[in-house]
Amino acid sequence: MKFLVISDTHGKIDMAAELLKEYKDFDYVIHLGDYYKDALRLENMSKIPFISLKGNMDVGRSNDYYKILDTEFGKVYLSHGHIECVKYDTMNIMYSATSLGCRAILYGHTHIPHYECIGGIHLLNPGSLSIPRGRRACSYAIVETKPDVFDAKICYLDGNNTKQHKSGFLNKILEY
Repeated sequence: MKFLVISDTHGKIDMAAELLKEYKDFDYVIHLGDYYKDALRLENMSKIPFISLKGNMDVGRSNDYYKILDTEFGKVYLSHGHIECVKYDTMNIMYSATSLGCRAILYGHTHIPHYECIGGIHLLNPGSLSIPRGRRACSYAIVETKPDVFDAKICYLDGNNTKQHKSGFLNKILEY
C-alpha cells in the first residue's frame, strides 16, 4: 500500500491541492488533523480516498482522534498526537500504539518532521504543509508498506516547490 501523509494544514490547502495534482498513485491520503475540514475539502478535489483525523484545533465531538489502519506490514496507529502529548515525548503514543498491536505510528501536532524506528516500532511525523517548524520548510511524507517493509520518506518543499527526500536516523541528527 502507498500513502501520502499530511498534517497541520490549518486552513491553507494550496500546497496539498498541488500535491494531489502531482501524485495520483496512492491508495490513501492520510490527513492527521488540524484542520479536519481541510481534509474534507481536499478529498472532494481528489479521486484518492482520504483517512482523516481530528486535531487539537478541530471542534466537535467525535471518535476521530485516532484510528488503526491495517496494512500488509501490520497495524498502523494514526493520531494527531495532542492527546498523547507528543510535543513533550513519544512515550505515550508508543504505549497507545503498542498496546493495540501496532507496528508503526503516524502522528502530527508538532509541525516538525520526524522519522525513527524504536524497538521495531516506526514513528513518523510528516511535519506541516502550512506552518512548518524545525527546518522551516513545508513538508509531507510518503509511506509504502509491504509484508515486513515500512518505507517512509519525508519530503520538503522549498520556495520553488522542489522536493528533497529524507528519512531515517541520520536526518533526525542533522535536523537539530
